[in-house]
Amino acid sequence: MTTTRFAPSPTGYIHVGNLRTALMNYLIARKTGGTFILRLDDTDQERSKPEYIDGIKEDLDWLGLTWDRIEQQSKRLDRYGAVAEELRASGALYEVFETPTELDLKRKKLLNMGRPPVYDRAGLALSAAEKDRLRAGREGYWRFRLDQARTEWVDGILGPVSIDTASVSDPVLIRADGQVLYTFASSVDDIDMGISHVVRGADHVTNTATQIQIMRAMGGSAPAFAHHSLLTGPQGEGLSKRLGTLSLRDLRAQGVAKEALLSLMARLGSNQPVELKLSLDEIAAGFELSQFGAAPTKFDEADLWPLTRARNQALPFAAVRERIAAHGVPAHLAERFWAVVSKNITTLDELKDWAEIVLEGAEAVIDPEDAEFVATALQMLPEAPFTEATWGEWTAGVKAATGRKGRGLFMPLRRALTGREHGPEMADLMPLLQKVRARR
Repeated sequence: MTTTRFAPSPTGYIHVGNLRTALMNYLIARKTGGTFILRLDDTDQERSKPEYIDGIKEDLDWLGLTWDRIEQQSKRLDRYGAVAEELRASGALYEVFETPTELDLKRKKLLNMGRPPVYDRAGLALSAAEKDRLRAGREGYWRFRLDQARTEWVDGILGPVSIDTASVSDPVLIRADGQVLYTFASSVDDIDMGISHVVRGADHVTNTATQIQIMRAMGGSAPAFAHHSLLTGPQGEGLSKRLGTLSLRDLRAQGVAKEALLSLMARLGSNQPVELKLSLDEIAAGFELSQFGAAPTKFDEADLWPLTRARNQALPFAAVRERIAAHGVPAHLAERFWAVVSKNITTLDELKDWAEIVLEGAEAVIDPEDAEFVATALQMLPEAPFTEATWGEWTAGVKAATGRKGRGLFMPLRRALTGREHGPEMADLMPLLQKVRARR
C-alpha cells in the first residue's frame, strides 16, 4: 500500500514551493489508491501558530488535496522521547556541550587547515565526570552518530545517489531545551506511519542520507525517496525572498484559479507541456515522477494568468449564476450577460466591473479632440432599451452625419459607452446596457 505525506511547518502560509511537494505526494497516493497524510511539523512551539494550521487546511481544501488523516508532531513528543532513549542506549545518540561560539572556532580552525568543517566528535571522548562538570555550567544536547561510510539509494527523480557521510557532521537531533528537530521527528514518523514514498525538494538530499541511517538505527526500513528540483524566478534568480508574496492565499485573493495552479505545478520541471486540466483525476492520469528532471526549475507567476483565463472562460453559466446575481444583474439578463462578458475576463472578480458598466453605465473616456464628435453621436443615440441592431444602426447614422469611419468612428464611441478600449462586441453588449452615463 502506497502511503505518502505532506509535512509543512505551521510557521507560515503555504507557498508555491510547498504546493509542488504537496501535490506530488498527493498524486502518488491517489494514483495507487493509497493514503495521503497531512503531518504538521509543529515541534517548534514558539513559531508554530494555530492560524497557520488553519491556513494550511484551508489552502489544501481549496485545491481539493484532501488528506486521509492528519497528524501533529507536537502530540507525539512521548514517542520521540522513547526512541531517543533507545538510541542513547545503543550508543547512536551521544551528548555534547559545545556552545555556538566554540563550534564556530572549530570550524574556522579546520577551514584554515584546508580541511572540511566536520564536527570532531569531541563529545564521544568525554568521561562521566567531565560531563557532570560541564552540565553544572551549561545544558547538553544530543547528536546522532553517523556511520561514516557511503549511504546510497535510487532516487525517484535524481537516479542513483551516493552520499559520503564522513564528510557530514553528526547532526543535532535534540536541542538543549529538549526540542526534537525535524531530522529526528520525521524519521520516527516515517517509520511509525508506514510512509512508503517521500517526495521533497532537492535541498533535502544530504538530509536523506542522515535519515536513512537514523531509520536503520531504529530497526526500520527507509521509504522510497524522490527529490524534485528547486524553483527559481523567471530569470533564474532565487525565489526564497519572494515566497512570502507567492503564498496560495495571496494568489487566491488575486483571482488565480486553483485549476491553473494545479495544472502548472503538476508539470513544471517535467518533460511534458503545461496544459490546463480541470480536475485532479485528469492531472493524476498523466503524472509520472520519471518525467521530472534535476535542473533548477523556473517559475513565473505570469504563467498562471493564461491558464486562469482559459479555465474561467470555459465555465458554464450554472457555475457563475450566484456570483452574477450577487453583482445585481437581473435574472432575465444574467445568462446573456455571461455569454457576452465571459470571453473578456481573466479573473471572475472582473464580473463586478462589467456588471457596473451594464447596470450603472461607465465613466466615459473621451479625448479632447473627440469631444465634439462624441457629443454629436450621443445626441443621435436612441433611448434604452437597446437591441442587437442598435449599435450597427447608430454607428451607420453617425458615420453619415460626421464622415468618420473605421477606428476613428468606433473607438471613441466604445470608450464613451464602456470607458474601455477593449471588450465584447458592442453589438452584443448594447442590449445589456441599462444606462449610458456619458449622456450626462
